[in-house]
Amino acid sequence: MPNYTAPVEDMMFLFDKLRNNKHYNEIEKYKEVNSELVKNILEEAAKINQNLILPLAKTGDENPTVLENGVVRTPPGYKEAYKKFIEGGWTSLSCDPKYGGQGMPRTVSAFFDEMISSSSLAFKLYSELTLGAYNCIHYHATDEIKDKYLPKMVEGKWSGTMCLTEPVCGTDLGLLKTKATEQPDGTFKITGQKIFITSGDHDLTENIVHLVIARASDSPPGTKGISLFLVPKFIVKDDGTIGSRNGVSTGSIETKMGIKGSATCVLNFDEASGYMIGPKNKGLSQMFTMMNLERIVVGIQGLGLSEIAYQNSLNYAKERKQGKSNNNKSQNGGADLIIEHADIRKSLLNMKSIIEGERALCFWLSQQTEVSLNHSDPKIKEEASDLVSLMTPVVKSLFSDMGMEITSDAMQIYGGYGYTKDQGIEQLYRDNRITPIYEGTNSVQAIDLVFRKLVNKNGDVINNYIKMIKGDLNDNNDNLKPFIEKLKIYIEKLNIFSNWMKEKIKNSKDDANAASNDYLRVLGYVAIGYSWLKVLEVSYEDYSNNKDFYEDKIQTANFFFNRVLPRVESHYLSATTGSKYIMDFKFN
Repeated sequence: MPNYTAPVEDMMFLFDKLRNNKHYNEIEKYKEVNSELVKNILEEAAKINQNLILPLAKTGDENPTVLENGVVRTPPGYKEAYKKFIEGGWTSLSCDPKYGGQGMPRTVSAFFDEMISSSSLAFKLYSELTLGAYNCIHYHATDEIKDKYLPKMVEGKWSGTMCLTEPVCGTDLGLLKTKATEQPDGTFKITGQKIFITSGDHDLTENIVHLVIARASDSPPGTKGISLFLVPKFIVKDDGTIGSRNGVSTGSIETKMGIKGSATCVLNFDEASGYMIGPKNKGLSQMFTMMNLERIVVGIQGLGLSEIAYQNSLNYAKERKQGKSNNNKSQNGGADLIIEHADIRKSLLNMKSIIEGERALCFWLSQQTEVSLNHSDPKIKEEASDLVSLMTPVVKSLFSDMGMEITSDAMQIYGGYGYTKDQGIEQLYRDNRITPIYEGTNSVQAIDLVFRKLVNKNGDVINNYIKMIKGDLNDNNDNLKPFIEKLKIYIEKLNIFSNWMKEKIKNSKDDANAASNDYLRVLGYVAIGYSWLKVLEVSYEDYSNNKDFYEDKIQTANFFFNRVLPRVESHYLSATTGSKYIMDFKFN
């Protein structure tokens, strides 16, 4: 089983030194969330993840969820761990105190999301979807619905799901067949089938609150006719107690490559009682409240799995002897530790520089998210919302793709041992493989970025982002100049690529489509480079106070700027060759 130590020091560095968003610091309700409080939370989070949740990863993989006589049973130890998990209040961390939550900002909860993703992604998914459903209900439901359902969801006694995908439609939700028939009392009868529903059924909670998109009988076809409904597994009585079983049943659970401890269900809705959330025919926009936050969390899943893969690779490289390096340090002509080999060191630094850069970018995005939701100035909220919208597909796609690269490299460092189940490294690769697929495949995310996010009703978002970065480059610091000069080269490449994409969107959509994934990567690498620059600024300014820590940061950033950031060039050159040779190809 892999070992894991939560990177609390690095997380606290970000919280202490990079919490410098002026508008974030103007949010009144977070002014009392200080470093001492956050450190206490993260240290307790580290304990529960390292001691309670980490062992569940291996257990869930070897003893997957099963469906027996209509009941979904979670792996051994899950129920006991979940009970302790909710007793510790971990489901309520970022929820509204009005419903029993602790009211922590995403700058804190994102760190916890990473920790639990490292420890056991399969176990995490049972509470993660609950938080997504909570957010959707919190933003869009009536007070009556919120008062009835949210306290139990925040407590963790009830869980939640989102039910979108059907056999006839994945991303193209306008094709959905699930029907909603209005009843005289204003409720609806929901009939249809949903597939690939994460945590769709299980034995961990007393009730499961499904958020289901469906089409009312008098609604138009396509996405314009989609409404959102709350459909509980068990009917909830007026006094808040659980009543009879609703018309929701589990048809089957998927046998999967990874995250085997998570129940991925086929759910059948047979005239199940449902309650409309928000206005009729506006369900898709409401569901995107849940989906967009979930997409960021999926990116964090990739980051978390990358972190545990890196930690174990580093430890293994310090223990495994194999071959002789050019700087042979072994005694009596024996083998060297593999960490002495340049190629192994390159792989480890690649992992480390990407992971720490991603964590810094995620922290920046967490601040922007809070500003977009909670700032008192509508204009400032809108500007932050545009930045969050721009970066959401980047974080989801790049972090999950890098998770595949890093977990694969981890297996390579372990060699044959990495390919066997004994070490647990191959499970990290398998568990992460879903992250580029669910919540909208990474290609869908890239297309969404290019066609919807670069320019929107508020103007040229990508141009505003590039201007923001350029305006933030501190040329007065001599130590930063080499890094700034490198970043400027790739910012300009991003600018040229952006203009190329805008032109292609107008006159050659195939060219834009074929270049979308490359464009997302270019934007992502530049964004991580910008995040590293903010880390470097602090590292040089505060160097004398913690020399070892900051020297490590400086050298790690040096690798990123010299070995990772230049990937921008190849993505740009490849993408801008166009698509004619692709679209004209005749497949036999």
